[in-house]
Amino acid sequence: MTLILASASPRRADLLRQVGLSFTVVEPGIDEDLAVIKEPGKMVVALAQEKASVTARRFNSGFVLAADTLVVLDGLYLGKPADEDDARRMLFMLGGREHDVYTGLALLNAATGNLKTDFARTRVWMKLLDREYVELYLKTQEPFDKAGAYGIQGRGALFIDKIEGCYFNVVGLPLSLLFELLIKMKVPTWLTAKEGRHGQ
Repeated sequence: MTLILASASPRRADLLRQVGLSFTVVEPGIDEDLAVIKEPGKMVVALAQEKASVTARRFNSGFVLAADTLVVLDGLYLGKPADEDDARRMLFMLGGREHDVYTGLALLNAATGNLKTDFARTRVWMKLLDREYVELYLKTQEPFDKAGAYGIQGRGALFIDKIEGCYFNVVGLPLSLLFELLIKMKVPTWLTAKEGRHGQ
């Protein structure tokens, strides 16, 4: 059965490959700026569900996986920065403080419409950032396609003091939570294959 990743994120694709999952990438092409929902967990799930639903309309079968990641600082929602000034603003806001990262997952059976959703939350502590560091980081171009304007899996890792929760959630795809959804939806993986149970 085909797994369809409804995301243009190379980081999510890399994580799926890391855990041995085969998949096809299809960009959902939706506006991610839906009306803000007060509960961040519900918001990221709603966005992930919308991405999965839009993508599933193109297929008669297969399982569509969609995700949405959001950084939350004192009730403020920080998505992907609109431009360099926006990224700079986010980094100065986050520096020296702790924040939450939420990722919502939606796994949809395109043939039956069966849907499973959930979200993960990780607490992140960022170092106080000197202006020089922020300007140098902006020049790497790394912040511009990431929620909160930083990548924990890239050069932005130098700014992180510690985290509490799932590291992969901060990257953009909580793998343990994904595994639970795959099991619930009976999506075939190498773990459910005969050779997988023998550790091959």
